[in-house]
Amino acid sequence: MFDEVASDLPNISLDDVKQVTAADVGREAVIGHPPKILLLYGSLRERSYSRLLVEEAARLLQAFGAEIRIFNPSGLPLPDDADVSHPKVAELRDLSIWSEAQVWCSPERHGAMTGIMKTQIDWIPLSTGAIRPTQGKTLALMQVSGGSQSFNAVNQMRILGRWMRMLTIPNQSSVPKAYTEFDDAGRMLPSPLYDRVVDVMEELMKFTLLVRGRSGYLVDRYSERKAEREKQGAA
Repeated sequence: MFDEVASDLPNISLDDVKQVTAADVGREAVIGHPPKILLLYGSLRERSYSRLLVEEAARLLQAFGAEIRIFNPSGLPLPDDADVSHPKVAELRDLSIWSEAQVWCSPERHGAMTGIMKTQIDWIPLSTGAIRPTQGKTLALMQVSGGSQSFNAVNQMRILGRWMRMLTIPNQSSVPKAYTEFDDAGRMLPSPLYDRVVDVMEELMKFTLLVRGRSGYLVDRYSERKAEREKQGAA
């Protein structure tokens, strides 16, 4: 796969990269379709470095064999300022249900993730009836900073990922002075920071292949089974 897309990944070392397959993680022929991965970014600037980083990650994920979707948050209303039938809200929720894994990437603003990033996460419910838009899905976290390297945004998003009952992978990416890490065409320059992004996407693919198809079992909880049994008994 990487040989086919090498022209679009000029900074990849083909001698060192390894294709991630279901067979490698003992899930051969369990699910036929490619892993479905949704990517979210947290800035609406014309030259948004969180968007550029997400686009770079998407290219890598496609090379690893994933099917990707990138959500554009432009036009997404604030939580509680619109109904769930709003087109952008419906689009985001549908994409979250569609996905088997997600990538969240936010700039760090005032020492935290952006309001745009938090708004997207706030619009995705923990559950909607019998549908769980995030529970049991894998998650990778990245951030960009205008100054020195920081992990405030990824640490905050890690808390949110846990709250959303997602399986957040151990590795993460933080890109300091992001304005120096992309060329005029918006492509990330070769560096150890780029190599870390490759590491994170490779790890996300591995965890996704391990987990998908097992989410129902992983989020099946004693307390919910007990409450449902008592509810049925009362009826």
